[in-house]
Amino acid sequence: MNAHSSDATPDPGRIVLLTTSHRVAPGLLSWPAWQALRAADRVLCADAAHPQLPYLREAGLRVDEGAPTAEELVAACAGGRTVVVVATGEGEPALTDGLARLAGSGRLRMPDLELLPASYDLPGARLLDLVQVMDRIRVECPWSSRRTHEGLAKYAIEEAYELVEAIEDGDRDELREELGDVLLQVVFHARIAEEDPDAPFSVDDVAGTIVTKLIHRHPHVFGDETATTPEEVREHWLRTKAAEKQRTSVTEGVPLGQPGLALAAKLASRVRTAGLTVPLPSGEGIGYELLSLAARAEAEGTDPEAALRAAARAYRDAIREVEG
Repeated sequence: MNAHSSDATPDPGRIVLLTTSHRVAPGLLSWPAWQALRAADRVLCADAAHPQLPYLREAGLRVDEGAPTAEELVAACAGGRTVVVVATGEGEPALTDGLARLAGSGRLRMPDLELLPASYDLPGARLLDLVQVMDRIRVECPWSSRRTHEGLAKYAIEEAYELVEAIEDGDRDELREELGDVLLQVVFHARIAEEDPDAPFSVDDVAGTIVTKLIHRHPHVFGDETATTPEEVREHWLRTKAAEKQRTSVTEGVPLGQPGLALAAKLASRVRTAGLTVPLPSGEGIGYELLSLAARAEAEGTDPEAALRAAARAYRDAIREVEG
């Protein structure tokens, strides 16, 4: 009797929750997604402005606009029907919560529920979100909308130092956050640059420039040259860089605003790499002594700025220990 009643129970059908990424061009769906859409008895979408809808309709699919309740959706599947729900950007939390409550009540025989991702993010896709968020902030935020390259310059320096500190501390969570703060500076400046009346450029131009540079300076990766050691890679880099820049002095491109020890080491590195013989200037005072130490450290392969920071951190720890 019970078995006969079970056999007579109508097939509850199937619900397919179709998720898509707004970071992928609309219409670029996986083959399983297209199969599910074409085989469905009904396709629903609660968002009339969903970017996928024009492409689904262009493919000959009928998409009904609406946001059924869990009970209505279960009823629509009765008799073995398949309903595909094209999820909105926020997902369908109200619907899935309602289905979970129905299933937990035990009052209904529930349809099979399948979550089918129709498109996936590529690596780096979240960068598109950052560009979009920055664009909106630039337009709508009273503070951000008034910033200039000059006004933001100090923040780039501060964020770079905070990143270095996170690296030195070995804090992975802090490192991730500080990398984001540095990345924000790049995207913010690029967004401001779009508004320049004479020479505008965008974050795509910034990315395109560095991609071209990296490919050109890695002929052992993207070209026909070979490099099997870090030294050979450095030779390729310096040779291609020299051809690009065509500088008249090895000091060109060395920012004078960087910390003193780093500046001294960079100048010493340029001299050594160029094979020049330039005696260190002689003079009285701690400055010349530090210059000599920085040049010696660079020649020995030590970053004097990092070495001094490490020593200063040890000094800080000693101070705290004395303070108790």
